[in-house]
Amino acid sequence: MAAETQSWQNLAKAKLESINESIPNDWRLASIPRTEEQRDVTGNYIQQYLSKEEIEITEAIAPTIIERTSAGHWTAEAVTRAFCHRASLAHQLTNCLHEIFFDAAIEDAKALDTYYSRNQKPLGPLHGLPVSLKDQFHVKGVETTMGYIGWLGTFQGKKGTGKERVFESEMVKELRDLGAVLYCKTSVPHTLVSGETINNIIGYTWNPKNRNLSCGGSSGGEGALIGLRGSPVGLGTDIGGSIRIPAAFNGLYGLRPSSGRLPYEGMANSMDGQNSVLSVVGPLAPSVTTLQLLVKSLLSREPWLHDPLVHDMPWRDDRAVISPDQKLSFAVLRHDGVVSLHPPVRRALETVVQRLEKQGHKIIEWNPPSHKRGLDILLAAWTYDNGADVRSAFALSGEPMTPQIARIYGADFNPHPPKDATFIAANNVAKREYQKEYMEYWNSTAEMTGTGKPVDIVIAPVAPFAAARPNGFLWYGYSAFVNLLDYTSCTLPVTTVDKSVDVTDSSFEAVSEFDTTVMATYDPEIYDGAHVGVQLMGRRLQEEKVLAVTEYVAGVLRPLRNVRL
Repeated sequence: MAAETQSWQNLAKAKLESINESIPNDWRLASIPRTEEQRDVTGNYIQQYLSKEEIEITEAIAPTIIERTSAGHWTAEAVTRAFCHRASLAHQLTNCLHEIFFDAAIEDAKALDTYYSRNQKPLGPLHGLPVSLKDQFHVKGVETTMGYIGWLGTFQGKKGTGKERVFESEMVKELRDLGAVLYCKTSVPHTLVSGETINNIIGYTWNPKNRNLSCGGSSGGEGALIGLRGSPVGLGTDIGGSIRIPAAFNGLYGLRPSSGRLPYEGMANSMDGQNSVLSVVGPLAPSVTTLQLLVKSLLSREPWLHDPLVHDMPWRDDRAVISPDQKLSFAVLRHDGVVSLHPPVRRALETVVQRLEKQGHKIIEWNPPSHKRGLDILLAAWTYDNGADVRSAFALSGEPMTPQIARIYGADFNPHPPKDATFIAANNVAKREYQKEYMEYWNSTAEMTGTGKPVDIVIAPVAPFAAARPNGFLWYGYSAFVNLLDYTSCTLPVTTVDKSVDVTDSSFEAVSEFDTTVMATYDPEIYDGAHVGVQLMGRRLQEEKVLAVTEYVAGVLRPLRNVRL
């Protein structure tokens, strides 16, 4: 047993060393400050290691970058080098990268510059835009480990497939055709089933705004990297909140589209073949306009011709605009009946409500069918095989599960028998009935909005906390219900924790012992300075509308914070 343990440890150590050695010597930091010395490494802190030109490039939003590369004002190579440098700094400060392929990216950028020089036009709508990818995407020339040591040197745990380091996911091909430059893959929790990002290769990925806290998960590396502006936009996935959680924790906008809107074909995954609740792919970025740009560009490639699960549904411009004088109706979810909100999350929610009310929009209370019942249905789907898939991946190397994963699957390697077809069918029926019940509840709000129509958008927390403390992500009820319903949702950065304002609530009354446990994780001193966000939820396949409303609400909040649209 000791030999097996040493074996996985050696493999992990070698992989980590190879990641770190991929960073050019000139970009390596002499030392990393302790959290007590420097909890926030965003903004001025990371800027000290960058040139004025690099700061200008890396703090521009994607539409600005493309405007300048498409006009020849910035070369794709200069943009790529700047983001590679900043990404290398981000990794050293937070442990956010799994794969670094800067040299290949710079060569791709040079090829784009040659194309522009010869044709005097951009290759596509994402010409010269660096795009980071969660480590589920297959990219030629690099590995996809998804945080598993047993996947090193393989294709999704299998050897001799002929796909190792040459196969590319469908969206990767589309991004290249659009002119994007791919340069790194970001960290994930092994199994992907965690709101914190930790694995036995890179360790724990920290929140760059407050390094006492988690960056979120499972697209946590994307959250940390983009939060440090080491990427202008990245692509993550979401089966229980995995785009929205890291987006909210890192002050970003993150879109969870409905299933079938964007192509997932050819990506690595956990529980592949579990089709009751599908994982979806979506973008994270510092601005709403960046999300709109990415989705619109990807849909222009007609992905339904190459992914059998994608709907034939081009971008709909007529649904992507909110007129300034348009009165909307919103609902607000203040408590899911299970877990209470930490003070800063409660303040963020009320801030959005109050600002919208001042603009004359109608706000009603959201009292839907039980989210706990919905979460139970979702968790049953996640464990149809009782963990056989993830356990087999761990067994390849003998590595242990992290505590965050063991909480879900159990730490032993003796899986119980999988659920039978009768159980799965019954759970699918329960899911459909829940979706129908929720749909009719939404329809019933037409009687309360004063417009004669149901609410447009639901304002809800993403999690009960601004960010999780290590091994402290204890409740997924505020994010995962969206996945069961397959609704569209986008995060909205609102504020940061202020220890002088967001004090411990002495009048707090728990609804259960578990509620007390979650509330006890809040400490104003530890949380001070952390980002706080909420989510804006629409109905199925309402990506254009949800993004338009998010852009509008961000504008309403602009006087309160430096909002980038």
